[in-house]
Amino acid sequence: MVCARLFTTLSLLLSVYLCGSCNATNNAGTNPGPMRVLLLGDSISMGYTPFVREMMAEQAVVARAMNEKGDKNENCCGTTLGVENLERWLAQDGGTWDVIHFNFGLHDLKRVHPETGKNSNDPDDPYQADPETYDNQLRNIVKRLKETGAFLVFATTTPVPSGVEPYRAPGDPLIYNTIALNVMRDYDIQVNDLFAYVSPHIAQWMKPANVHFSEAGSKALGSEVVRVIQNAVATE
Repeated sequence: MVCARLFTTLSLLLSVYLCGSCNATNNAGTNPGPMRVLLLGDSISMGYTPFVREMMAEQAVVARAMNEKGDKNENCCGTTLGVENLERWLAQDGGTWDVIHFNFGLHDLKRVHPETGKNSNDPDDPYQADPETYDNQLRNIVKRLKETGAFLVFATTTPVPSGVEPYRAPGDPLIYNTIALNVMRDYDIQVNDLFAYVSPHIAQWMKPANVHFSEAGSKALGSEVVRVIQNAVATE
């Protein structure tokens, strides 16, 4: 279990970097018809997508990244895959998004075999994307997302309990979230602090020794995503 001290440290960092008037120029409210929301993220995002759709059904068209055939939700994984596929995701369903809620980090910090690149349970193996690479690739993603004119919201990486496979260190979300917060500060992007939101409820919402969430946990995440999007757009 990630220790309380880590939660406190990251929460303090987040309180410094959260922005209240981000993305001054965006598409929110300017496109005809319902608001168009795109969700980009890993399997955690895939878990809360149905709940976001349900909760925003009367307000928005909510889409998420799809595979190349367009017939299946796609796991956006880490920043490496994000850089490679961002253009395709942005173009789906005709593009032109009012809001893009995105996250990268949970796959970047997992360990992979140095030769095959496959998931590894060895803590001595390298990260999928080390902190420097994560910083560079996340910046490239953010630059492209800014060009869309959409209102951008970045979600921090959720906690990593002990004993997960493939290997992820419980302290690594602090490292990667700190990097991400610096990037979001530099580009004036709204932050959805899912790490702090989840931290007091790990036992209730997360599966044992697993980075994934129960249905109740995914629903709670979906509710928070909707709340942040609605509040952010309402203040524009």
